[in-house]
Amino acid sequence: MIRKPAHRQPTDPPRDHGLELLLAYDGRVEYLPSGYSLKFVIRGDAPTVERPHGLRYSFTLHDPSHRRILGFDNAHGVKPLGRGKRRSSTHDHWHRDAADKGRPYAFIDAATLLRDFYTEAERLLRSRGIVLDVIGESSHEET
Repeated sequence: MIRKPAHRQPTDPPRDHGLELLLAYDGRVEYLPSGYSLKFVIRGDAPTVERPHGLRYSFTLHDPSHRRILGFDNAHGVKPLGRGKRRSSTHDHWHRDAADKGRPYAFIDAATLLRDFYTEAERLLRSRGIVLDVIGESSHEET
C-alpha cells in the first residue's frame, strides 16, 4: 500500500527549513585565528510569548581571553533603543560588543539568525584585523 504524504493544513505555521540546520549547531565551538572562538547553544522548546519561535539560543564570539565580545541570545528581555519605546514581549536580542547590555533583535527565521550572527562576528573581527576563518571545531562535550 502506498501512502500519500501528509499535507500541511492551511492553518499550520510555515515550515522553517533552516531550523534543523540550526539545531545541529547546538554545542558547536568554532576556533578562529589568534585565539578567538564562536560558541553555539540552541535548543527547541515550547513556544511562549517571550520565545514565539520555540527556540532558546545563545551564539557568542569570544576573544582570546574567553571574554564574550558579541552575542545573540534570548535569555532575557532588553529595553529598546531610543526614548519612549515600549519593551518588546519577545526576548530576542543581541549584544554588539562586550559593554552592550543588549538591543532588540527581530527574529525572522533560523537561517537569518545564523547569517546575522556570522555577519556581525565578521564585522567585529575585521575591526580587530582578524579574518573570520574557521581553523578548527568541536562540540561542548569535547572542550
